[in-house]
Amino acid sequence: MPPPQKIRLGDLLIQQGLLTEEQLKNALEQQKATGRKLGRVFVDSGFVSEAQIAQALARQLRVQYVDLKSFTPDLKLIARLPEAAARRFRALVLQQLSDGRFMVGLSDPTDLQAYDEVTRLLRSDIEIAVVVETQLLGLIERCYTRGEEISGLAKELTADIGDMPIEFGDMLGLTASGEDAPVVKLLQTVFEEAMRLRASDMHIEPQEKSLRIRFRIDGVLHVQTEADPKIASAVALRLKLMSGLDISEKRLPQDGRFNMQVRQSSVDVRISTLPTQYGESVVMRLLAQNGGLMSLDKVAMPERVLRALRKALSRPSGMVLVTGPTGSGKTTTLYAALNELNSTDSKLITAEDPVEYRLPGLNQVQVQEKIGLTFSRVLRTVLRQDPDVVLVGEMRDQETAEIGMRAAMTGHLVLSTLHTNDAASTPIRLLDMGVPRYMVALSVHLVLAQRLVRVICKECAEPYTPTPAEYAWLRYELGDQLGTHSYQKGRGCSHCNQMGYQGRTGVYEFLEMSGAVVDAVNDGDPGIFMQVARQQMNGETLRRDAVRLVVAGRTTVEEAMKISNQFED
Repeated sequence: MPPPQKIRLGDLLIQQGLLTEEQLKNALEQQKATGRKLGRVFVDSGFVSEAQIAQALARQLRVQYVDLKSFTPDLKLIARLPEAAARRFRALVLQQLSDGRFMVGLSDPTDLQAYDEVTRLLRSDIEIAVVVETQLLGLIERCYTRGEEISGLAKELTADIGDMPIEFGDMLGLTASGEDAPVVKLLQTVFEEAMRLRASDMHIEPQEKSLRIRFRIDGVLHVQTEADPKIASAVALRLKLMSGLDISEKRLPQDGRFNMQVRQSSVDVRISTLPTQYGESVVMRLLAQNGGLMSLDKVAMPERVLRALRKALSRPSGMVLVTGPTGSGKTTTLYAALNELNSTDSKLITAEDPVEYRLPGLNQVQVQEKIGLTFSRVLRTVLRQDPDVVLVGEMRDQETAEIGMRAAMTGHLVLSTLHTNDAASTPIRLLDMGVPRYMVALSVHLVLAQRLVRVICKECAEPYTPTPAEYAWLRYELGDQLGTHSYQKGRGCSHCNQMGYQGRTGVYEFLEMSGAVVDAVNDGDPGIFMQVARQQMNGETLRRDAVRLVVAGRTTVEEAMKISNQFED
């Protein structure tokens, strides 16, 4: 097709009835004052949408308009255009036509320089399609993965190391002047890719014939790259230097942390090393520090759960326990609760291992078992600091639990976590730890159990027919209403990295320690207690909450079954 022609955007939108003369005059004045592009002024002022502008340009130029929200990209085709060029010229290769030419999406189809440069880079004539700029930039962000760059840097590091073992002295210089060293560039790129993909954890695992790097995204591990195992010691050594660990100790596990800037974000990294057969396995938890603390209103709890939690938090004393396995979102819930309780007229003290987020206004204590600074020792001292609210990171033993419960019985609001399968079994677990029965009955006010399920990607959600096994599982909660609901599943698209899921949400149940439940605790019969507790919960279990999300189209039957089968038959 011939090169694009310049178009007066304001006149075009007026001609197509999308803009008035008065709006154009107003926008031109704003453009003169701010220097912004005229199209951006139109959009920011609410005169027209980006999609309306793109469609108007497509009609005028008689080319195709492509809605990238529903577009499934071909990653190999997209890679034909370098990422730097795609960002600079706001261009993306969408399709290869039957005659060998490429269809290229441009946010500004009148940009002659972009047309010429993209044609030169692709070494082919192109067919222009008009796309929305914000959609295009989002797709560029998702599609240009750095897997090949990471593999290339790993090979560069392998060549740099050669066949010689890594010496400590060779690596010590990296702390100050080795920013250009291959290992530094490799780790920086890996961290940037992890943050781009919203990874919560990074696993660096030496195997017999490779070094495997995996990211945990929405609770599921994905292989990012595999490299030569010779670089494993160099990578582990660099990470130890960054976190202040003992680089000479390879026989024992070590834990540490460090902070770094990644993609304009401050990231707190918790690191754990473990000696394995083929070298040191390193796992890092990534905690973005500038994303803002989540409030209880944004945790997406069902209203009945939120009411019960706020009721317990409003009391001047007592204990609130959040239970669930590792990675079930307990910390997020507790920090959201602390965020709501944090005020200038209350003193809040935490005992944590580790301190995951730093909250202004709180007194946060890092437990250090190696020097005897245990939860129980910190807690004894905390109670002499005149606190109103105390957070105990975890009830790990009988002594810690008893001190926490005494505090809850003597005028303090105590928040903590416990590893149990569900809300009803939590008081029994405390009794098994050796906590006196009267303490459990008098101090615990609310037990909140939770899990996390993956959320279906909104961009590729489509109707889904459950399997016979899934129907059988759903029938337990839905009964005769089973056939009246529709079900969804993600097809997989560029927005969710072809996984069909994007993000996670919570599944909850709670047990309030009513008079009947307290009497059952004092009764001493676990069977009677479980019966009374389940009557108190009135069927509002984790499983039922998961089914609600399935019926609402938020998650899949498969995902709900996966988490609920952990605790129910």
